Amino acid sequence: MSRTEAPIGAQHFVPPNAHELDELKAAATRCEGCELYQDATQTVFGRGDAHARVVFVGEQPGDVEDQKGLPFVGPAGRLLREAVDDAGIDPTNVYITNAVKHFRFELRGKRRIHQSPGPAHITACRPWLVAEFALLKPELVVVLGATAAKALLGPAFRVTRSRGQLMPWPASAQHPEDFPIAEIQALATIHPSAVLRADDRDAAYQSLVDDLKVAATALA
Repeated sequence: MSRTEAPIGAQHFVPPNAHELDELKAAATRCEGCELYQDATQTVFGRGDAHARVVFVGEQPGDVEDQKGLPFVGPAGRLLREAVDDAGIDPTNVYITNAVKHFRFELRGKRRIHQSPGPAHITACRPWLVAEFALLKPELVVVLGATAAKALLGPAFRVTRSRGQLMPWPASAQHPEDFPIAEIQALATIHPSAVLRADDRDAAYQSLVDDLKVAATALA
């Protein structure tokens, strides 16, 4: 697919009758649903326990994740792990993924600078997210940042306005019919990369931990 063509969407690459997350992960390596695959090193799929109580959904892989092929292993991922621990959430009960599975970036010299995915990328990659949720049975969904919120909760949702609040899931989803699971809960908060960019990093980190403590209480 050339860069000028509209994304064809991941639905053409998602196996229709997958029974295991590993099947989805293997199929995702061949995804050409949008142009991002052309420059990215590899697809970065979700990871964690298939029976996890909590599913975290972030934006997209970063530079380190793109090279290693694993989500949340760079600076933002390390910070998230610390916040999860400080909030009292058992990391073994977590599955973590991204709304977009390929790294979008801009080259500046030899550096690859992160670029947020556009609406077309979010839409094109959404079938992978729906397919993951079809195999997961969490008790709570944690939405990290604006891109994940757009993918799951719709473009009108504002993390800054509604962060840290428990919401019914999938009733709060933009398309609840895509997530035919028992009624559970969801919570939105900032992406950990926002903490790294914050002027007052300590205050931003504490606000993230406070939001995740609400999640931990919901799981208790």
